[in-house]
Amino acid sequence: MRISQLTLTDFRSYAQAELQLHPGPNVLLGFNGVGKTNIAEAIGYLSTLSSHRVSQDGPLVRHTAKQAFIRAETHRGTRQARLEVEINPGRSNRARINRGNPVRATDVLGILRTVLFAPEDLELIKGSPGVRRRLLDDLAVQLRPALGRVRLDYEKVLKQRNALLKSIRHQGFTATHESTLEVWDHQLAEAGAHLLHARLKMLSALRPHVATAYQQLSGSVRTARLQYLSSLDAPEDPGSLSADSLDLSSLEPGSLEPGALAAGGLAPEGLDSGAPVPESQEENVDPAAQPGSLDVSALESCSREELTALMLQRLNQARREERERGITLVGPHRDDLSLSLDEVPVKGFASHGETWSFALSLRLAAYRVMVDDDPEEGARPVLILDDVFAELDARRRRRLAELAAEAEQLIVTAAVDDDVPESLLGNALRVESVDQISQVTLHEPG
Repeated sequence: MRISQLTLTDFRSYAQAELQLHPGPNVLLGFNGVGKTNIAEAIGYLSTLSSHRVSQDGPLVRHTAKQAFIRAETHRGTRQARLEVEINPGRSNRARINRGNPVRATDVLGILRTVLFAPEDLELIKGSPGVRRRLLDDLAVQLRPALGRVRLDYEKVLKQRNALLKSIRHQGFTATHESTLEVWDHQLAEAGAHLLHARLKMLSALRPHVATAYQQLSGSVRTARLQYLSSLDAPEDPGSLSADSLDLSSLEPGSLEPGALAAGGLAPEGLDSGAPVPESQEENVDPAAQPGSLDVSALESCSREELTALMLQRLNQARREERERGITLVGPHRDDLSLSLDEVPVKGFASHGETWSFALSLRLAAYRVMVDDDPEEGARPVLILDDVFAELDARRRRRLAELAAEAEQLIVTAAVDDDVPESLLGNALRVESVDQISQVTLHEPG
């Protein structure tokens, strides 16, 4: 998989730019702040409809412009597609495929697959649980674009349910609230179980590749381990779960009445399905600190239907506390991913080199999972390494170059060519800033 031509219009620091990209390594050289990362970000956005740097689209549009465009000629084996994404902050984004009529931006998901590593990915180790949840969700959506809609559905229901719980907390609890909660419980459980099931599948696929990549990068005999931390307590017998087996006697039958959520004032609009589930301080609680014993292996063996039933059960059990606190306490928005070397947590205990190696291993493992998903010749995802090599010692730099060389197309950004291993110095482009407008030219060595 590769891009032969990339065109940016009013994207970040680019008024207009057109890049010719080749198979194999492509190196973007330039001083810090001239716009190299903006190109990497644009390619990643075309693939995932989200930025690795910001959560909103506003900063992606050049100052004074109202919208931005990313266009690319993509190749996947013998198939070719021209993609265009129109970024409209505050409004719905649009897309065109092969110069056709405008369609939903989400229709481009899955056409171009990318894996991007940037210094911000150290937050996978050091940052909040939401960063690690997004790793699993983004990978799942790239492999199965329909999960983007599930992700959006979960986000919408979660916002509505939280609005209702806040209303209950401030105004008191009524029978109408109970029946409305029942409706939201079932919608949240269905979407949440679908999302959780996808995450657990991604985790299972990632595990062996993370362990292998870490050993290849670091030369260490220690094993990189991943474990899912869920806000659900896994059942002793997953097969015993079904929607009919749950004790929901405390829930009064009813349906959603018109205007029942008016007090909450929430009706989300303009959300992109690629957007991560929003975080708040309360949503980043360590699931392992919650009551109960987590049997992760049992949880991973659950079907979607069993996870739905389990989530409904846990929501019912948490009903009183949720009403008191005014927030949803159960669901994938409160989960985390535990990262360790052997039995030692990486966060807070790993060295600088180990932290970089682990973060890189997570992205390289995602690359391998995509290759496994579609081993067809010409289908390997585009690999993007943004300002990485300058942070690595000579051994890790050499090993990363060897691993990255297998990509059909590799995009590397660096301040100077000395930062890039000689084996990767292929098509080199110079990025410069003139009057705060980024420009790209062919790099002449020396």
